[in-house]
Amino acid sequence: MGRGVSRIGRSVHNTPIITSVEETAGGMPAVISAWKHGVSKMGLVGSAVSLSKANQTNGFDCPGCAWPDPKHRSPFEYCENGAKAIADEATIKTIPDTFWKENSIHALGRRSDRWLNSQGRLSRPMILEKGSNHYVPLDWDRAIGIIAKTLDALEDPNDAYFYTSGRASNEAAYLWQLLARQYGTNNLPDCSNMCHESSGVALNESIGIGKGTVRLEDFDKADLIVVVGQNPGTNHPRMLSALKSAKKSGASILSINPLKETGMRRFRHPQSPIDMLGAGTQISDDHVDIKVNGDMALFRAIGSIILDKGVHDMDFINLNTTGFLDYANIAKAVDWGLTEDLTGQSRDRIYEISDYFCRSKRTIVCWAMGITQHKNSVNTIREIMNVLLLKGDIGREGSGPCPVRGHSNVQGDRTVGITHAPGSFFIEKLSKEFDIDISPEHGADSVNAVMRMKRRGGIFLSLGGNFLSAMSDTEYTAEALENCNLTVQISTKLNRSHLITGDVGMILPCLGRTDQQITSHGPQLLTVENSMGVVHVSRGHNVRSTMAIKPEPTIISSIGAKLQELRGGSIPWREFGSEFDKIRDSIERVVPGFEAYNTRVKSGSGFELPNPPRDSLRFDTDSGRAEFSSHKVDGFQPKNGAFVMMTIRSHDQFNTTIYSNNDRYRGINGSRNVVLMSTIDMRKMGFRKGEQVGLQTVHHGRRIVSEGWYVLPYDIPTGSIATYFPESNCLIPIESVADYSNTPTSKSVMVEVTSSRLSSRP
Repeated sequence: MGRGVSRIGRSVHNTPIITSVEETAGGMPAVISAWKHGVSKMGLVGSAVSLSKANQTNGFDCPGCAWPDPKHRSPFEYCENGAKAIADEATIKTIPDTFWKENSIHALGRRSDRWLNSQGRLSRPMILEKGSNHYVPLDWDRAIGIIAKTLDALEDPNDAYFYTSGRASNEAAYLWQLLARQYGTNNLPDCSNMCHESSGVALNESIGIGKGTVRLEDFDKADLIVVVGQNPGTNHPRMLSALKSAKKSGASILSINPLKETGMRRFRHPQSPIDMLGAGTQISDDHVDIKVNGDMALFRAIGSIILDKGVHDMDFINLNTTGFLDYANIAKAVDWGLTEDLTGQSRDRIYEISDYFCRSKRTIVCWAMGITQHKNSVNTIREIMNVLLLKGDIGREGSGPCPVRGHSNVQGDRTVGITHAPGSFFIEKLSKEFDIDISPEHGADSVNAVMRMKRRGGIFLSLGGNFLSAMSDTEYTAEALENCNLTVQISTKLNRSHLITGDVGMILPCLGRTDQQITSHGPQLLTVENSMGVVHVSRGHNVRSTMAIKPEPTIISSIGAKLQELRGGSIPWREFGSEFDKIRDSIERVVPGFEAYNTRVKSGSGFELPNPPRDSLRFDTDSGRAEFSSHKVDGFQPKNGAFVMMTIRSHDQFNTTIYSNNDRYRGINGSRNVVLMSTIDMRKMGFRKGEQVGLQTVHHGRRIVSEGWYVLPYDIPTGSIATYFPESNCLIPIESVADYSNTPTSKSVMVEVTSSRLSSRP
């Protein structure tokens, strides 16, 4: 079981060089970086063409984040990190057949994740036979046949797992969930399980929809915008344009984060000559250097102060909510000693912070994974919602919750059925559409899929992504994948998930967002949904020279058709695989809000999906009202000399894709194996700058150890450290998950830090 391939991709062990933190995001360095990546990977002409098509109505949706496009678009509607993602996918470099002969999976395993990704686009189906250490090519018919026969032979359909990455289009995602459910399982783990699942759970409980209620134009109408647990300068750079515009319109901006990130300091818009020549725009009016996981306590205290000052909106509360009295009683009894301990903020400072909320008539709260990846994440988001409900900031222009998604279509995938826990309405509609029986039993999410594969094996199929590197507890996840009979990866580029396989591993190369989607019926369109519920077309333009690369919907349809030959059924898989309009026609009949899908999505900028809380103050909750919550405040504090570790992204990566070993905004160069620690804690521990340390965590008696890290001084609250994702995922125990959402606690892991020079003594 397993081939002994290195499971963790680590960058070259260079001693990192730390310089000063950049004070300004964007500007000329961003322009140079974008074009450097573009020209080196796409060529000069290719860069000009591809970047001019990004996020345009007649172009493709950027494969990076899910930030929405403005109604009036500039000719250069992309950011630095979007340009990197585009260049990475649209590269002219392809992996030749000789590559696989020259490189065993053991040799590839010794390479860094960055090196694997840099080899270029996958160009033909490949198979790693049982007992072999080299991938070899195979034709599409044989590949599809092996997958269908292996699935058909599986005794229990619930031993098959259909994983989805957030880059998949609506069309591909809809077919993927249909394939799984026709086969007989709701095992549809997806990347949202690891990231924003907590947002969906909390928002559904609070307002009856698992999405935010904010439109892009609301930013210019807000009095206050709060950015909490989010780093937009790196992960959603185009958001800085919206924040800059909001500042110009008079909004105050409050940043709440353990790290003061460059994007929240100052921004030079690369498309503004005035900005480029001047100092740019100050983004945040105030920064709260909160302790890791102190957010729930902070928002409870803010709610208490709002009530104490009598600035809550009782008309809104009486008309639209339930649970207010219970919440008010618990909020008024706030424990200030505990609050100060959990937040790292004094009572006076919290009153200063609360003044922003008390003065504001229209407040937007934005958050990302700094909020969603803790044990108490769902309750924390409920507490954020309590504050918004107190002020009546739902269904009002310039206000509302704004969870900012990190994948460009992760929200759309969920809308069209990628979920392990489908609702009864969706099951009924899908069953009727295709005359299939669908079990109401919930399937496995990402964490439960790994645990079950570890015990039972099975078959793992991945629609995009890099599941091994994205998941927590890397060694455990690797053992689970290696316990499978078959692992299948539908991918554009090489990553570590292709090296850690079941008995048989298979790679199916697919077209990406920047590619023209060509089938036997000619060019096809794809559609996606952004973070604010707008569905629009994505038209790729690159024509790949080899016909061995296929669109994702075509690949999925081929598997479905072959499996249907073996097991029976009447789904028109072949039609779906060649005519994507027919997929959208089916979505229209099954999913509410997609009326006249093909007509509306092809006209202009697409269409907006219904959002009842925003549109008409209707709440699909048990009570039919927006619901206050009254959970006990808790937090995650270090014990016995340990630290609370949070994982972060560098400025030169997109999720698991690493572009370089540098982090320009934070002033870190040459290595990603770093531990960011406060100077106070470094002195207390006796660490020198750049000293090599080891990290270990103990969870339920299981010890995980990782060596080869370099400790660096950084402006971070005492008792907290930060490390880069995905390198430190190995330290997050598989059982360490958020309550209710089962999301890995990637932002709050208790770890011990020890000097390698001490641990190496005899």
